[in-house]
Amino acid sequence: MNKKLIITKNKNLISVLEYMDLIDKKVLIICDGIKFVGLISIGDIQRAIINNVNLQELAIDHIRKDIVFAKDTDDLELVKKQMQINKIECMPIVNSDNDLVDIIEWEDLFVDTELQSVNCPVVVMAGGEGKRLRPLTNIIPKPLIPISKKTIIEEIMDNFVKVNCHRFYLSVNYMADKIKDYFEKIDNSDYIIQYINEKKPLGTAGSLFLLKNTINETFFVTNCDVIMNIDFSKLMDFHKTNNNIATTVSIIKTVEIPYGTIETFEDGSLKELIEKPIKSYQINSGLYVLEPDVFNYIEDNEFLHITTLLLRLKEDNKKVGVFPLSEKSYTDMGTWEMYLKAISRNNQY
Repeated sequence: MNKKLIITKNKNLISVLEYMDLIDKKVLIICDGIKFVGLISIGDIQRAIINNVNLQELAIDHIRKDIVFAKDTDDLELVKKQMQINKIECMPIVNSDNDLVDIIEWEDLFVDTELQSVNCPVVVMAGGEGKRLRPLTNIIPKPLIPISKKTIIEEIMDNFVKVNCHRFYLSVNYMADKIKDYFEKIDNSDYIIQYINEKKPLGTAGSLFLLKNTINETFFVTNCDVIMNIDFSKLMDFHKTNNNIATTVSIIKTVEIPYGTIETFEDGSLKELIEKPIKSYQINSGLYVLEPDVFNYIEDNEFLHITTLLLRLKEDNKKVGVFPLSEKSYTDMGTWEMYLKAISRNNQY
């Protein structure tokens, strides 16, 4: 039994999220001593974040009631079938006294770990100058900067290829010829590439207008300096289920203020004093899911950032969703500090 999957009932949401990152698991089992209490998944935490729940609240208060678990008297084939039907990452096994006696993980029973196919177009914003990575980007465009054995843009594209996304639209401007030459030389059959040629910089969304009569289905848009550890199928399900015209992926960033903070009443008397509070924020990741209707909100040859586009959609009462991820799921390579951390991490493997 993998005891790393077990947490106590006094854990709060933020500590559970951080622990999931640490052990790279998306489901944990809550116990009171040896007594089975319930399951907490990354999806439960995401729902809490979307509902603006304080992440200092106890995880046990946000678990679902309709959890699936097995009895120690159940046949293994029945357990296996339940795990397949419900897509359960780990199955708690309890006895008649409700004691947790075992945990069966997906990899214990199934060899096939293939990701669910998504198969939709991907727009990669690869036209920026990469000013924060100068002087390197004076010589080589940011998308072609190496990380591990690949370039940044290949790392991004290969994550989409894993879920059967092979159609890529690369929005290029700065050193566009170098990017095109690179992909002509590697000749990777996993990539079906078309280029969006910006005659001038159009921001992170302006060039999308050039795809108005090309893309007629749901599509991804990603910046070219972020790599995500994300289940794209769950992101797409969230987008579709909520009937969003756009969904942005957010990253949960926690900040510990190294001082005691004070709140006062209007008359200046002390209301509350909190020692070194931890604040949680959602930051914009640079990964989006969009419906083709968004093209109607972009003008020809307009400089437009995608954040402005989202606000424009919101102002027109269109539904814009937010899909939260933990901080460890996100690697930003837009600055020297973050890039050096990324290559240092990759060199450890």
